[in-house]
Amino acid sequence: MTDHYRSTRFLTGAVAPAHFPPDEGWEVAIVGRSNSGKSSAINTLTGIRALARVSKTPGRTREINFFAIDPQRRLVDLPGYGYAKVPQAMKAQWQTMLNRYLSGRDTLRGLLIVMDVRHPLTDFDQQMLAWCRHAELPVHILLTKADKLSRGAAHNILHQVRRALATDPLCTVQLFSALKRSGVEEVQGVLDTWLEILSD
Repeated sequence: MTDHYRSTRFLTGAVAPAHFPPDEGWEVAIVGRSNSGKSSAINTLTGIRALARVSKTPGRTREINFFAIDPQRRLVDLPGYGYAKVPQAMKAQWQTMLNRYLSGRDTLRGLLIVMDVRHPLTDFDQQMLAWCRHAELPVHILLTKADKLSRGAAHNILHQVRRALATDPLCTVQLFSALKRSGVEEVQGVLDTWLEILSD
Protein backbone atom coordinates (compact mmCIF):
# COMPACT_ATOMS: atom_id res chain seq x y z
CA MET A 1 0.00 0.00 0.00
CA THR A 2 1.18 3.52 -0.80
CA ASP A 3 1.88 5.19 2.55
CA HIS A 4 0.85 8.53 1.07
CA TYR A 5 -2.85 7.68 1.58
CA ARG A 6 -2.45 6.72 5.24
CA SER A 7 -2.24 10.42 6.15
CA THR A 8 -5.71 11.10 4.67
CA ARG A 9 -8.02 12.94 7.07
CA PHE A 10 -11.57 14.28 6.99
CA LEU A 11 -11.56 17.90 5.88
CA THR A 12 -15.17 19.07 5.65
CA GLY A 13 -18.71 18.03 4.76
CA ALA A 14 -20.46 20.39 2.37
CA VAL A 15 -24.25 20.73 2.18
CA ALA A 16 -24.02 23.63 -0.28
CA PRO A 17 -21.44 24.80 -2.89
CA ALA A 18 -20.50 27.71 -0.60
CA HIS A 19 -19.03 25.13 1.79
CA PHE A 20 -16.64 23.59 -0.77
CA PRO A 21 -12.92 24.04 0.02
CA PRO A 22 -10.97 26.47 -2.20
CA ASP A 23 -10.77 25.20 -5.79
CA GLU A 24 -7.02 24.64 -5.64
CA GLY A 25 -4.77 21.59 -6.08
CA TRP A 26 -6.12 18.23 -7.31
CA GLU A 27 -9.21 16.19 -6.48
CA VAL A 28 -10.60 12.78 -7.35
CA ALA A 29 -14.31 12.25 -6.73
CA ILE A 30 -15.80 8.90 -5.75
CA VAL A 31 -19.39 8.19 -6.72
CA GLY A 32 -21.67 5.19 -7.01
CA ARG A 33 -25.10 3.79 -6.46
CA SER A 34 -26.22 3.69 -2.83
CA ASN A 35 -24.94 0.57 -1.04
CA SER A 36 -22.37 -0.22 -3.75
CA GLY A 37 -19.52 -0.25 -1.21
CA LYS A 38 -18.26 3.29 -1.72
CA SER A 39 -17.39 4.08 1.91
CA SER A 40 -15.72 0.68 2.39
CA ALA A 41 -13.64 1.30 -0.75
CA ILE A 42 -12.46 4.67 0.58
CA ASN A 43 -11.50 3.16 3.93
CA THR A 44 -9.68 0.27 2.27
CA LEU A 45 -7.70 2.26 -0.27
CA THR A 46 -6.54 4.71 2.43
CA GLY A 47 -5.93 2.01 5.02
CA ILE A 48 -7.99 3.98 7.58
CA ARG A 49 -10.83 1.83 8.86
CA ALA A 50 -13.31 4.50 10.00
CA LEU A 51 -12.44 7.38 7.67
CA ALA A 52 -15.72 7.20 5.73
CA ARG A 53 -18.86 6.11 7.54
CA VAL A 54 -20.14 2.73 6.42
CA SER A 55 -23.89 2.22 6.58
CA LYS A 56 -26.30 -0.47 5.44
CA THR A 57 -28.91 2.26 4.91
CA PRO A 58 -28.89 3.55 1.30
CA GLY A 59 -28.56 7.30 1.01
CA ARG A 60 -26.74 7.77 4.33
CA THR A 61 -24.13 10.08 2.76
CA ARG A 62 -26.07 13.34 2.48
CA GLU A 63 -23.13 15.70 2.10
CA ILE A 64 -20.21 16.02 -0.24
CA ASN A 65 -17.38 14.90 2.04
CA PHE A 66 -13.86 16.16 1.35
CA PHE A 67 -10.86 14.19 2.61
CA ALA A 68 -7.39 15.74 2.51
CA ILE A 69 -4.58 13.40 1.45
CA ASP A 70 -2.13 16.28 1.82
CA PRO A 71 -2.50 20.09 1.55
CA GLN A 72 -2.86 19.91 -2.27
CA ARG A 73 -4.69 16.62 -2.85
CA ARG A 74 -8.17 15.49 -1.86
CA LEU A 75 -10.59 12.58 -2.22
CA VAL A 76 -14.21 13.65 -2.50
CA ASP A 77 -17.05 11.33 -1.44
CA LEU A 78 -20.22 12.20 -3.36
CA PRO A 79 -23.73 11.18 -2.19
CA GLY A 80 -24.84 7.81 -3.53
CA TYR A 81 -27.28 7.89 -6.42
CA GLY A 82 -30.32 5.69 -6.95
CA TYR A 83 -31.51 6.23 -3.39
CA ALA A 84 -35.20 5.40 -3.06
CA LYS A 85 -36.22 6.14 0.54
CA VAL A 86 -35.42 9.84 0.41
CA PRO A 87 -37.91 12.71 -0.04
CA GLN A 88 -38.09 14.06 -3.59
CA ALA A 89 -37.16 17.57 -2.47
CA MET A 90 -33.96 16.26 -0.86
CA LYS A 91 -33.11 14.31 -4.03
CA ALA A 92 -33.48 17.51 -6.04
CA GLN A 93 -31.28 19.41 -3.59
CA TRP A 94 -28.56 16.75 -3.76
CA GLN A 95 -28.78 16.66 -7.57
CA THR A 96 -28.31 20.41 -7.80
CA MET A 97 -25.29 20.32 -5.51
CA LEU A 98 -23.76 17.37 -7.41
CA ASN A 99 -24.19 19.20 -10.70
CA ARG A 100 -22.55 22.30 -9.26
CA TYR A 101 -19.62 20.26 -8.02
CA LEU A 102 -19.10 18.14 -11.13
CA SER A 103 -19.48 20.95 -13.65
CA GLY A 104 -17.72 23.71 -11.79
CA ARG A 105 -14.72 22.18 -10.05
CA ASP A 106 -11.46 22.99 -11.86
CA THR A 107 -9.45 20.75 -9.50
CA LEU A 108 -11.36 17.58 -10.49
CA ARG A 109 -8.91 15.20 -12.19
CA GLY A 110 -10.98 12.03 -12.49
CA LEU A 111 -13.90 10.03 -11.18
CA LEU A 112 -13.90 6.68 -9.41
CA ILE A 113 -17.27 5.05 -10.10
CA VAL A 114 -18.06 2.29 -7.61
CA MET A 115 -20.33 -0.52 -8.83
CA ASP A 116 -21.38 -3.72 -7.08
CA VAL A 117 -19.88 -6.44 -9.31
CA ARG A 118 -23.23 -8.26 -9.17
CA HIS A 119 -25.11 -5.21 -10.55
CA PRO A 120 -22.79 -3.24 -12.86
CA LEU A 121 -23.71 -0.56 -15.39
CA THR A 122 -27.12 0.39 -14.01
CA ASP A 123 -29.04 3.24 -15.63
CA PHE A 124 -27.59 5.63 -13.04
CA ASP A 125 -24.07 4.38 -13.77
CA GLN A 126 -24.65 4.87 -17.49
CA GLN A 127 -25.83 8.44 -16.90
CA MET A 128 -22.69 9.21 -14.92
CA LEU A 129 -20.48 7.64 -17.60
CA ALA A 130 -22.24 9.69 -20.27
CA TRP A 131 -21.62 12.87 -18.30
CA CYS A 132 -17.92 11.99 -17.92
CA ARG A 133 -17.61 11.33 -21.66
CA HIS A 134 -19.19 14.70 -22.39
CA ALA A 135 -16.81 16.39 -19.93
CA GLU A 136 -13.83 14.36 -21.23
CA LEU A 137 -13.08 13.35 -17.66
CA PRO A 138 -11.14 10.12 -16.97
CA VAL A 139 -13.09 7.37 -15.19
CA HIS A 140 -11.89 4.32 -13.27
CA ILE A 141 -14.56 1.78 -12.32
CA LEU A 142 -14.25 -0.31 -9.18
CA LEU A 143 -16.31 -3.50 -9.40
CA THR A 144 -16.67 -3.95 -5.66
CA LYS A 145 -17.68 -6.93 -3.50
CA ALA A 146 -15.78 -9.25 -5.85
CA ASP A 147 -15.49 -11.69 -2.93
CA LYS A 148 -19.24 -12.33 -3.25
CA LEU A 149 -18.63 -14.24 -6.50
CA SER A 150 -16.31 -17.04 -7.52
CA ARG A 151 -13.06 -15.93 -9.11
CA GLY A 152 -14.24 -17.12 -12.53
CA ALA A 153 -17.63 -15.41 -12.31
CA ALA A 154 -16.07 -12.13 -11.17
CA HIS A 155 -13.59 -12.16 -14.05
CA ASN A 156 -16.38 -12.91 -16.52
CA ILE A 157 -18.21 -9.78 -15.38
CA LEU A 158 -14.98 -7.77 -15.53
CA HIS A 159 -14.52 -8.78 -19.17
CA GLN A 160 -18.17 -8.04 -19.96
CA VAL A 161 -17.90 -4.53 -18.53
CA ARG A 162 -14.63 -3.91 -20.35
CA ARG A 163 -16.21 -5.02 -23.63
CA ALA A 164 -19.21 -2.76 -23.03
CA LEU A 165 -16.89 0.22 -22.53
CA ALA A 166 -14.26 -0.71 -25.12
CA THR A 167 -14.96 2.39 -27.22
CA ASP A 168 -14.35 4.76 -24.29
CA PRO A 169 -10.60 5.53 -24.16
CA LEU A 170 -10.87 7.45 -20.88
CA CYS A 171 -12.47 4.57 -18.94
CA THR A 172 -10.68 1.73 -17.12
CA VAL A 173 -12.14 -1.08 -14.98
CA GLN A 174 -10.94 -3.38 -12.21
CA LEU A 175 -12.21 -5.85 -9.61
CA PHE A 176 -12.07 -4.78 -5.98
CA SER A 177 -12.84 -6.34 -2.61
CA ALA A 178 -12.72 -4.36 0.61
CA LEU A 179 -13.19 -7.57 2.61
CA LYS A 180 -10.22 -9.33 0.98
CA ARG A 181 -8.30 -6.08 0.44
CA SER A 182 -7.76 -7.05 -3.19
CA GLY A 183 -7.28 -4.51 -5.96
CA VAL A 184 -5.94 -1.81 -3.61
CA GLU A 185 -2.59 -1.29 -5.34
CA GLU A 186 -4.25 -1.10 -8.76
CA VAL A 187 -6.63 1.71 -7.78
CA GLN A 188 -3.88 3.51 -5.88
CA GLY A 189 -1.80 3.46 -9.06
CA VAL A 190 -4.62 5.21 -10.92
CA LEU A 191 -4.95 7.80 -8.16
CA ASP A 192 -1.18 8.34 -8.11
CA THR A 193 -1.32 9.24 -11.81
CA TRP A 194 -4.36 11.52 -11.59
CA LEU A 195 -3.14 13.28 -8.43
CA GLU A 196 0.49 13.42 -9.60
CA ILE A 197 1.78 11.54 -6.57
CA LEU A 198 5.34 10.44 -7.20
CA SER A 199 6.45 7.03 -5.96
CA ASP A 200 9.11 6.99 -3.29
